[in-house]
Amino acid sequence: MKFVTRFAPSPTGPLHLGHAYSALLAHDRAVEEYGEFLLRIDDLDQSRARSHWEEQIYDDLRWLGLTWREPCRKQSECQSQYDRALDTLWEKGFLYECSCSRRDIRESQSAPQEGAPLVGPDGLVYPGTCRQYAAPNERPVSKRPRNVTLRLNVSKAINHSCWSQTMFPPPRVGATTKFAYFSEEGKRANTQVQTYEFTSGHVISNIGDVVVCRKNMGAAYHLAVVVDDLAQKVNYVIRGEDLLEATMIHYLIGHLLDDDLEYKYFQPTYYHHRLIRDGAGKRLAKRDDARAISKYRSEGASPQDIRKMVGLD
Repeated sequence: MKFVTRFAPSPTGPLHLGHAYSALLAHDRAVEEYGEFLLRIDDLDQSRARSHWEEQIYDDLRWLGLTWREPCRKQSECQSQYDRALDTLWEKGFLYECSCSRRDIRESQSAPQEGAPLVGPDGLVYPGTCRQYAAPNERPVSKRPRNVTLRLNVSKAINHSCWSQTMFPPPRVGATTKFAYFSEEGKRANTQVQTYEFTSGHVISNIGDVVVCRKNMGAAYHLAVVVDDLAQKVNYVIRGEDLLEATMIHYLIGHLLDDDLEYKYFQPTYYHHRLIRDGAGKRLAKRDDARAISKYRSEGASPQDIRKMVGLD
């Protein structure tokens, strides 16, 4: 199988050293494997995406020495594919409509309870307020509603059987906990066979019912990224270790879609890399313009200098 990986930045600000590290890792690995490196533009949120940031992405990556097949895939041009995936999940009964605002979720989580509020890939873990209004077992009889927010019913999804077996197979002999796993080649592997193993309980309690469709925007990140990787036949995903829990959800969504989208879900191998941090140990963000690649370029840095800064010399 041909090695295919990708780098998928959002055109909402300048690329920084963390982006450079992830992109260089992916491109270097593709070259080593005689495979293909893809550039994808994650511009789902058109309210924040800007054309000049998109052009800056191309310019910075070419300056670093990266090459890719053109034209690159842009999420803003793929809504019909996302709609098809959403229809599939809706018809299978895995989605439900949610009217809760971020404020509603914050207030729910601030109610008296033991411990601090849980934070997952989408921020505060959703308490499931609107799930009670969804049919518990039956598939919906109506078509998927448009222009609403939809969440994935994680508990129901986990219990779904894929390819004649469940994603979380029966517990091992003498055990009661159900585990699933994906291939992991980074230091985050937690088994002796280069995989990352996680429990159904962790997904339900610590990640919760994530948003897969946003009102006024269409598909949300967790749905779109899976459809994109399936469509582009990506089989090796290099991403930051801060996305480890998101990977669990993406793995689940991929199984739910299976071959209804005319391409079987093949499980990618993942490499969750370390994050590039500032001198205080804080993870870099796009607001850290002082560490933007374009700024280093304007100060006379070379591509090799950038490699040294991120530990790839």
